[in-house]
Amino acid sequence: MSFRSGHPLASPFHPQLNGKLERYHRTIKLDLNQIPDDVPGNLEIAITEFVNYYNYRRYHKALGNVTPSEVLDGRREHILQKRKEVQTQIFQRR
Repeated sequence: MSFRSGHPLASPFHPQLNGKLERYHRTIKLDLNQIPDDVPGNLEIAITEFVNYYNYRRYHKALGNVTPSEVLDGRREHILQKRKEVQTQIFQRR
């Protein structure tokens, strides 16, 4: 099976070509700047917790308001369909 996907390369020091990664970096920097860095272990724990939150609990607008793990598990379409069903039921009750 071939997915016909490649790894796009961006020019060094040209963040405009790599917007998604730049946005991720901005998000993690904002989160980590709130952690006291006096103990190195705190930072390692904070990074691990952030990556867990970002991949498993944070809904991403660019993914249709599902988590990256839901997309990778192939559950995105099922979740979006279920949301539409609930939305339809709510509108019918009005």
